Amino acid sequence: MERRVEGEEEEEEQSLQNFLTWAAELGITDSPPPNPSQSSLKPSNPPSCLGKSLTVSHFPNSGGRGLAAARHLTKHELVLTVPKSALITSDTLISMDNKLCCSIRRYPNLSSSQMLSVCLLAEMGKGRSSRWHTYLMQFPRSYDTLAGFARFETQALQVDDAIWAAEKAVSKAELEWKEALPLMRELEFKHQLITFRSWLWASATISTRTMHIPWDEAGCLCPVGDFFNYAAPGEDSIGSEYEDSCTQFSSLQVSSSSKNKDLERELDTRPVEEHSQRLIDAGYEEDVGAYCFYARRNYRKGEQVLLSYGTYTNLELLEHYGFILTTNPNEKVYIQLEPDVYSNSWPKESLYIQPDGKPSYALLCALRLWATPPNKRKSVGHLAYSGQLLSRENEMHVMRWIENKCCFLLDNVPSSVEEDICLLDFADKLKYSHLNETKQMPLACEVETAAFAKANGLKTVGEFSFSNKAKRSMERWKLAIRWRLRYKQILVDCITHCTTTMDHLSSQRIPCLRTDLLSFVDK
Repeated sequence: MERRVEGEEEEEEQSLQNFLTWAAELGITDSPPPNPSQSSLKPSNPPSCLGKSLTVSHFPNSGGRGLAAARHLTKHELVLTVPKSALITSDTLISMDNKLCCSIRRYPNLSSSQMLSVCLLAEMGKGRSSRWHTYLMQFPRSYDTLAGFARFETQALQVDDAIWAAEKAVSKAELEWKEALPLMRELEFKHQLITFRSWLWASATISTRTMHIPWDEAGCLCPVGDFFNYAAPGEDSIGSEYEDSCTQFSSLQVSSSSKNKDLERELDTRPVEEHSQRLIDAGYEEDVGAYCFYARRNYRKGEQVLLSYGTYTNLELLEHYGFILTTNPNEKVYIQLEPDVYSNSWPKESLYIQPDGKPSYALLCALRLWATPPNKRKSVGHLAYSGQLLSRENEMHVMRWIENKCCFLLDNVPSSVEEDICLLDFADKLKYSHLNETKQMPLACEVETAAFAKANGLKTVGEFSFSNKAKRSMERWKLAIRWRLRYKQILVDCITHCTTTMDHLSSQRIPCLRTDLLSFVDK
């Protein structure tokens, strides 16, 4: 067994080295651009495309295989260049295949992503004769995006919005596959390439690995560039939109109402604008004809060099990329307001609980106004929109409403935070331990583990001879548990925040400001 594993590792390492040499032959490099006078000089035996700025390494706790700094890197320094000729797009693959070129023209209704999926499967069908075979062999054989979630794994998400997102992703993938089937049959694809499973692989490859280019909505496959693991924008400065409740009482002031409309329009977009200047650290540059990657911060030698794909919640990361982050500064628990509470002044996507458990700016504003008598809302609206408290009683009412809402959401999911933690621990033991160490299954895990066994054709969950299908299902199951666990932890943290705030408000000797506000309103 050990010899087989060692052999596999050696084979994978040789495959990687062949790929890096192949990439260097295409002009992919982590070295600074050569001088114009040297641009025509090419070494007879190209070395690896990496080694000057980056190197392939393994990070078991943060993305698996990725790129590490081969030396100290400076923020915004160019670390990798991939020439346009090395990028793979639909046009690239169609131009090299006359049959594909003639057939695909007869299906103008297919989306750019569908066309790239068909082209990718066609290229896979060529095997070693494909120009891109060395690169294609670096792709994973399966992905954990939501479109690949089976019914059991979808239900394991527990939260209605997440379940709906998974079901929608599966339905969308099935529809796109059926629309592309006539083209694939016309191209006489091998049977295994026409299956829905193969389609899921191709579409997930495009979802997880393509990068934006201005001339194709589907994006491009970028050899070596897709080795970068993800870094969430803003992760270095996780801040809260919510300011301390009690300290705001002392600074409560009446501001000019002439700016109310401007505040309503600007406040919710302000946090987005702060991060919009640089959400990603790479892009295609026309002047050099290449995809260029830059260091997003200073890196020490050996550190993992990360790439920001954009701003995503964990559910969006799971849907499009097949992973989640334990610490994601852009995670949100959306709060649905009842019709009598909701105000059209705020888009629904701005009403959420932050990763630290504190309500978003918009959620607080909406609830503060709702907790104000209807005949007073117009007069004090500018105070709410500027983020100021309206009174101690008003804030207590808001905190109590949010606390009750979080409790309601937690009460309506099948398992608790503690049970999910226990279940994750059990799943890890089931994967890595021997059968006799997993016979004593925790009571809290019984229902769900029995459902996992049934969904994967196992007599009992202790049946350790898992098929590859069951192993993949377990990985998606664990992702679902991790997602819902983070969801619940945020709600628990929000309850703690609300309780602490109410206790703080109750214990402070702060004069009630309702009289002052009403006096202002009367004027």
